[in-house]
Formats: sequence, structure tokens, C-alpha cells
Amino acid sequence: MGERRFGLCDSCRHQRRVGNTRGSTFSLCGRAKTDPNFPKYPRMPVLECSGWERRDPDGGQG
Repeated sequence: MGERRFGLCDSCRHQRRVGNTRGSTFSLCGRAKTDPNFPKYPRMPVLECSGWERRDPDGGQG
């Protein structure tokens, strides 16, 4: 998964990494789809989050 630069999001099952054509990577919060209290692209690094849930031990996302 590379360097851990998104804070709590790096271990959250709701995170999706999104890349652009210029090589940048962003952390997309899957909770934002159904709950407006969560920002789609939170400010990094996230140190605290009420919606955090541990990612599957095998590294799966969701």
C-alpha cells in the first residue's frame, strides 16, 4: 500500500485511494456517499474519525 500518509484513513475500510492523471493520490471517504457529516475528501492526515472501521486484515477494502 505504500507510505502511510493519510493517517487513520490508511487503516479504514471506507477509504478508497483515487489517482489523477498528474500522479497525485487522494483519499476518498466512502461514508460520504450516505452520510453528509463525512467529507468526501477529508483534510489529511486524519487523526480522529467517528466513522472509522478497521480494514479487513487481508487488506481488502470493504
